[in-house]
Amino acid sequence: MAFLKFNKSELVNLSYSLKREIICANKTGAYCNTSIVGCNTRRYHGLLAVPVDAFGSGKHILLSGLDESIVVNHRQFNLGIHCYGDIYEPRGHKYIVDFTAAPVPTLTYKIGETTFRKSVILAPDSDQVMLKYELVSAPSSCELVIKPFLAFRSIHRLTCENPKARTGYREIENGVSFNMYEGFPDLILQFSKKVEFRYTPSWYKGITYTDEYRRGFDCKEDLFVPGSFSLKLRKGESVIVSGSTAVEDTKALSRKFSSVVKKKGNITSDSDLLKYNADLLICNRNNHKQIVAGLTWLGTGLLRETVVALPGLTLYAGAGAKEFEEILDNLIADNQERLLCRTTQVEAPLRIADALQQYIRFGADPKKVWKKYGETVKGIIESYLPGRRAEVALHPNGLLWAQKWRTALSWM
Repeated sequence: MAFLKFNKSELVNLSYSLKREIICANKTGAYCNTSIVGCNTRRYHGLLAVPVDAFGSGKHILLSGLDESIVVNHRQFNLGIHCYGDIYEPRGHKYIVDFTAAPVPTLTYKIGETTFRKSVILAPDSDQVMLKYELVSAPSSCELVIKPFLAFRSIHRLTCENPKARTGYREIENGVSFNMYEGFPDLILQFSKKVEFRYTPSWYKGITYTDEYRRGFDCKEDLFVPGSFSLKLRKGESVIVSGSTAVEDTKALSRKFSSVVKKKGNITSDSDLLKYNADLLICNRNNHKQIVAGLTWLGTGLLRETVVALPGLTLYAGAGAKEFEEILDNLIADNQERLLCRTTQVEAPLRIADALQQYIRFGADPKKVWKKYGETVKGIIESYLPGRRAEVALHPNGLLWAQKWRTALSWM
């Protein structure tokens, strides 16, 4: 039995289901995040968001979503859902009868005698999202139609129709490739079966993110839909759709999807899920390991967040001492100015001493730890002496006073 499920009455109630989210992440820093019914409610939502090296490794949404339709007996049923102002259209959530989170997020749709299932997962070590569509039962074969909604923007920004957008495409094996702006990686959509792509470019305008509206932020954007993919499915058949920044071997997509699900293991409790997701907070991009401060809007390798989370995510989660030191070494190398000169996280450099103390309590040799990190710790402590940091003053009683106009300097 799945430990985390939602039933039809919960799923069709948007005031309930839009507040529950799917979030998948991987070791490259990519993520997939949306509501459990597939309606994006925040600017950070998208099926594939990846760090883009050309833009300082900031995360950018390439693929906002996929709208699926099932054609049954010449009648088309749209399973997607978007918000336009105060109107939801289409309202595909009404066909959802079940959601389960394990082993991977899976939605089940029912249209008359036809049962259709969709599952989503991220590849663990590449910028790739995979979706599995399965026609569980049907009185006859059906046609699956999929429309991709492209964003190609920073997760912190919204986009609109503009003349600079490159709206063309390039054909590849069982799919097509898009690249809307200079500096972005390609978004490559491929299928495990032969598929027909119909190019009908259009901007869908005024898509509204309700959570941003409630927060008083900009909440509307235009998304580019280049056309639609279509293929036939018979009862019991399935197809894998890959959204990636690299060309995939389409013959291996089904095997790869099954392998990723198997590697995820048997998650049957909140504890299992916590351990699995804790490991995903350790990002290894370009052979440079860092801790992800948050899976959507927060960055990677942040000073305070890393030193606070480092012992738990490595030593106590089973990754071990080697990974602890590797991440700490990268943090020290990347943050010399913050550690020794100035930072808005005024107490964060001192927290390295606490992380090292926890490392010693875990079993590390104190002499070896001091030999490797002693000079760094001394340099940090000395940087708080009078006159060293503009934002910090050392009082005669030994207490630190931090103050900077219009800047939050402490944890609180």
